[in-house]
Amino acid sequence: MLKNSLKYFTFLLVFLIMSCAKRGSITGGLKDTLAPILKSSTPKNFSTDFKADEIILTFDEYIKLKNTNKQLIVSPPLKNPPIIEPTNASKFISIKIKDTLQPNTTYSFNFGQSIADNNEGNPLNQFKYIFSTGSYIDSLALNGRIKDSYEKNADNFVSVMLYEVNDKFKDSVIYKENPRYITNTLDSLTTFRLENLKAGKYLLVALKDKGSNNKFNPKDDKIGFLKQPITIPNDTVFELELFKEQLPLKAFKPIQTSGNRLLLPYEGKLNFKDSKPKIVLKNGNDILETIITQFPKKDSLQVWYKPLKVDSLSLEISKDNYDKKFTFRIKNQKKDSLNITALQNGIIHFRDRFTMETATPLVKFDKSKIKLVNKDSTAVAYTTEYDEFEQRLYIDFKKEPSEKYNFTFLPGALTDFYEKSNDTLSYKLTTREVEEYGNLTLNLQNVKRFPILVELTNKKGDVVMASDYSENQTKFDFFLLEPSVYTVRVIYDDNKNKVYDTGNYLEKRYAEEVFYYQEEIDLHANWDKVESIDLSIPYSPELAKKNEEAKLNAEKKRKKTAF
Repeated sequence: MLKNSLKYFTFLLVFLIMSCAKRGSITGGLKDTLAPILKSSTPKNFSTDFKADEIILTFDEYIKLKNTNKQLIVSPPLKNPPIIEPTNASKFISIKIKDTLQPNTTYSFNFGQSIADNNEGNPLNQFKYIFSTGSYIDSLALNGRIKDSYEKNADNFVSVMLYEVNDKFKDSVIYKENPRYITNTLDSLTTFRLENLKAGKYLLVALKDKGSNNKFNPKDDKIGFLKQPITIPNDTVFELELFKEQLPLKAFKPIQTSGNRLLLPYEGKLNFKDSKPKIVLKNGNDILETIITQFPKKDSLQVWYKPLKVDSLSLEISKDNYDKKFTFRIKNQKKDSLNITALQNGIIHFRDRFTMETATPLVKFDKSKIKLVNKDSTAVAYTTEYDEFEQRLYIDFKKEPSEKYNFTFLPGALTDFYEKSNDTLSYKLTTREVEEYGNLTLNLQNVKRFPILVELTNKKGDVVMASDYSENQTKFDFFLLEPSVYTVRVIYDDNKNKVYDTGNYLEKRYAEEVFYYQEEIDLHANWDKVESIDLSIPYSPELAKKNEEAKLNAEKKRKKTAF
C-alpha cells in the first residue's frame, strides 16, 4: 500500500513540475532601457583654448546615429558642416571640423536625440559637446517659447537665432549671414533655450527654415522676431510668433491652357476682390475683351478671351508700383465649354447657400427661367448672387424643416461669356428636422479691443459656415449648426478689413493677433450650448493635451462603470 502511494506521489510531483515548465519560457533577461554613456572624449568635453580639427567621442556600448541632419545643432553655425563618422554601428564617433573656428568663441554641438544604442534604440537625449577657442566657456542662457500667429499649434523643428547687434548690424543680416547663436525646438517642443552665450546685444529671430540654410527666405519660410534688440544676460521668457509673410506681387509668363483661356501664375499679394490689378490682353494694338477669374486652389489667374486666329498676343499686368508685360505665342487648341456643377444635391443644411460652380464665367441670368418649388409644388422666393471671380452662383431661400425642394433651370437660364446656355437642369434638395442640429452661444470676456472676427473652425482649421464680425458686441449666436467638434478662433482685426493680415519683418510689423479657445466644443444634436470664453487666458498646447487626456480617461471610466 505504501509502495503504491509513493508511486502515485512521485507521478503527481513530476506532472506538476512539467506543468510549471510549460507556463514559462526563457526570455533572455530584462529589456535594455538605458541610454549609452559617454566614456571619454578627445579633446575633453568643455575644453578651453580648443585648437583641434577632430573630436573623438567614445561610448560604453555600440551606438548608431539617426537623423543627424535634422537633430544635430551646431552653435554658432559652421559654414561647412562637420563630417561625422562612422554611419554604421560603432562605439565611437568622429567629428571632423572643416571650418576655421572663430577666436574666443564657445561652440556647442547638440546632438538632440540622434545618438542611440544599437540594440534597443534608447536615445542619449540632448547630448552636448562643448568647447571654447578662448580661455573660458561662455555660460549665459536665454529662454523662450514659440507659437504660430494664425494656426492653433506651432510647427516643429523651428530654429531660434541670435544675431549680434553692433556698429555693422543691418536688418538684412537674416537674409545673408549665419546667426551668432542657434538652437532648435526639434520635433516635440514649443519652448527653446539658447545656452553658452556671451553677454551682449542681440536680435532674436525664429525661423521655420525649410531650406535648412540658417537664412530667411520669405517665399518658403515662416518668421518670428522681436522688434527691439535684447541684451544678455536676461531672465525674461520671450515669446516669438511665427507667420508667413505676404510676398510682393510678381507675375509669371502666361500659359495657354485652351483655345479661349490663359493661366497667369503669380506670387504675392493679390486681393483681386478689393484692389484689382489692371490686366490688359492685346492683339497688336487692339485691346481684347476679357474676364479675369481665380484658378481654384492655385496662385494663378484665369484670363478668358474670345477665340481668335492669331500667332501671338501680349498681356500687361499692373498694380500700384508693379508693371509687367509679356508676349507669347498662341496655338490652336480645344476650347472650354459651359459646364455647371451643384455643390449640394440631396441634403441641404439650414446654414448652406445653394451653390453652383461653372467651368466658364457667366454673364447673363434669366430669373424667369429659374424655378424653385417645395414638395407641394408651391413657388419659393429666392435671391441670387454671382461671384464672377470665383465663378460661383449662390442662391438663398428660406428653408423649412423636413421639407423637399426642387430647383429647375430651363434652357437659357444661365449664359456664359461665349454665349453658350444651359440645357435643362434639375436638382432635388431635402432639409432635416431642427432637432438634428445644435445651437451655440458664445459670451466673450476681456476682449482687448475692437473690431474682432469670431470664427468656428473644424479640426483642420477651416471655417465651417460660421463666422461673425463685431465692432462692439461680445455675445454671438450660431444657430442650426451641424453636430460636430468646433474650435473658436478670434482675430483682432486692427486694420478693419474683415480678414486676417500677416506681418512683415522689414516693416517691423507683427501679424494681427489671434486667440484660440482652450477647449474644443463638442456640439450634439438638439443641444443649446452656452460657452463663456475669457480672452485673457491664452491657448496652451500643453494644457490642451492634458485636458484631452483627462476627457479620454473620464470616458474610459464612464464606460467601465456602465459595463
